[in-house]
Amino acid sequence: MPEPIPFPSTVTPVRRALISVHDKKGVAGLARELASRGVRIVSTGGTAKHLQEEGVEVESVEATTGFPEILGGRVKTLHPKIFGGVLADDTRDDHASDLAKAAIEAFDLVVVNLYPFEETVARGARPSEAIEMIDIGGPALIRAAAKNHARVAVAVEPEDYEDLFSEIRSTGGTTLATRARLAGRAFARTAAYDAAIARALSELPRGGEFPENLVLAFERVGALRYGENPHQRAALYREPEAPADAVVNFEMLQGKELSFNNLLDLDSAVALARDFDGPAAVIVKHNNPCGAAIGETIVEAFGRAFACDPLAAFGGIIAIRGRVDGAVASLVLQHFVEVVAADDYTQEAIDFFGKKPNIRLLKVPVSRRPSGTIDWKRIEGGLLVQDSDSEPDQTSAWRVMSQRKPTAVERAACELAWKVVRRVKSNAIVLANARQTIGIGAGQMSRVDACRLAVAKPVLPIVNCGAASDAFFPFRDGLEIIAEAGVTAIVAPGGSIRDREIVAAADERQMAFLQAPRRHFRH
Repeated sequence: MPEPIPFPSTVTPVRRALISVHDKKGVAGLARELASRGVRIVSTGGTAKHLQEEGVEVESVEATTGFPEILGGRVKTLHPKIFGGVLADDTRDDHASDLAKAAIEAFDLVVVNLYPFEETVARGARPSEAIEMIDIGGPALIRAAAKNHARVAVAVEPEDYEDLFSEIRSTGGTTLATRARLAGRAFARTAAYDAAIARALSELPRGGEFPENLVLAFERVGALRYGENPHQRAALYREPEAPADAVVNFEMLQGKELSFNNLLDLDSAVALARDFDGPAAVIVKHNNPCGAAIGETIVEAFGRAFACDPLAAFGGIIAIRGRVDGAVASLVLQHFVEVVAADDYTQEAIDFFGKKPNIRLLKVPVSRRPSGTIDWKRIEGGLLVQDSDSEPDQTSAWRVMSQRKPTAVERAACELAWKVVRRVKSNAIVLANARQTIGIGAGQMSRVDACRLAVAKPVLPIVNCGAASDAFFPFRDGLEIIAEAGVTAIVAPGGSIRDREIVAAADERQMAFLQAPRRHFRH
């Protein structure tokens, strides 16, 4: 490990600043404050025009370099009179000599933010438009200033301006501690920016090859109170290119801050609710659904979802597909819940929930269709990457394997159970009628135990009921348990060496057996 560079700890005065920003929020105020202290400001085209319109005197980059912007603005700051002034080390005589020979003046402050590449990609812009949002001079300037933070301060976000100028106001310049902190933020920003570009150009979306080097970067939304347990630290991060309707961009209307576990359960609840059409309600506990239902109205859907397992629903996370009105809010408030997420709320519903201010009330676009994305899971020292299991299944591809075909009611029950089982931790078995789940066996080490749990849970009658298994039955015992409980139809993937034996067991009990082409493990 090399010895740290012995940077001076004295305050560096700010005499000359370079300002070139795409996001102009707050920059006129910063520049005005700097100019009032006699700081000379050099700026690029759009930024210079903005500052001049705000009454700030600036010198153009062209006047500094003696060279005009070219290539439609692609080349403007890439010049020795700019980068020499940023990178010069004032403790070195050779640097001072080079500056004097070339008539280059040093910069003490660089204020730069970048073209909005991430936002451009997130809104689905054409590749040609996205390419033009790849900033070249900006990242180079940021890195140069951050490298030379022994002398130069760099600000890459409007949020930096107030603290930066407060220090200049109180000390007459910037301290090494501040410059080092800002340099760290600067390098993190350029790393995230390059990561976003690398992801966009590597064709990571579904159908493309996974890249040899997967570069990820996230921006911190905020710290969480703790992780899965109180002794664990935690924070929430967002993908810079996350679409506006992603779960991470939820709008919080009331309530305490969400916990680590709340967020995991919220994601699972919304993912399942999005698999339905029309009014639907989902209740999740510990990352597994304990109730899911549809209805002509949200009131019907929520009532049915809660009825599946009222005990497990205590303190649950609720996702509702649709707009919550006062009647729904009144029904929800009869129970203890942690979080309610829905597409929207009437004012009456908001007023009702306001009587229980600890309930977290969220607006999330639950009704949008799930989209194919990339899913990753952390393991020690590495990352597992896969296509997410979000593409809707085509139930028309199911094959009837049994002698008896399912009735329309049985098929509808199996279709609802199949929607739910893919969101249940494996091994998973779900019992349902055509409107709601009846019993859920989740996360068992053997499939037969998942079957036992699913048939032991119901508080509702197992009538006109179908079942779904997230993977094939390795033995007939699990199917027999489900049949003895009164289930008359089942859907499951094939693939077991005993598939014929399983279907024979269904025929012996006059069950309808549907075979799905896909399995849906969830770990």
